[in-house]
Amino acid sequence: MNTLRNKVQLIGNLGNDPEIITLESGKILAKFSIATNESYKNAQGEKVTDTQWHNVVAWGKTAEIVEKFITKGKEIAIEGKLTTRTWDDKEGNKRYTTEVVCNELLMLGK
Repeated sequence: MNTLRNKVQLIGNLGNDPEIITLESGKILAKFSIATNESYKNAQGEKVTDTQWHNVVAWGKTAEIVEKFITKGKEIAIEGKLTTRTWDDKEGNKRYTTEVVCNELLMLGK
């Protein structure tokens, strides 16, 4: 059990072009979302497709690759870890988001 860790692997399609942010420090951040699909048959025997959306962030060299080669609709495989961030919105309410911090990326398809 000591070898278990926070690791996520997803294959999906980008919902939009990535948002590329250059921080004051010069670091590059890429933010994007990918959709994964799972199909099954319901009780009536009808095929049902369940789509899940995942928020992804990439830093540094991985973000540079995203900026150059990844666009809306592209199929990619990613590997990373889950992180949760919190912040206070304008009304003072605490907000949460869970993201995949991508450290490996593979472009699939054409």
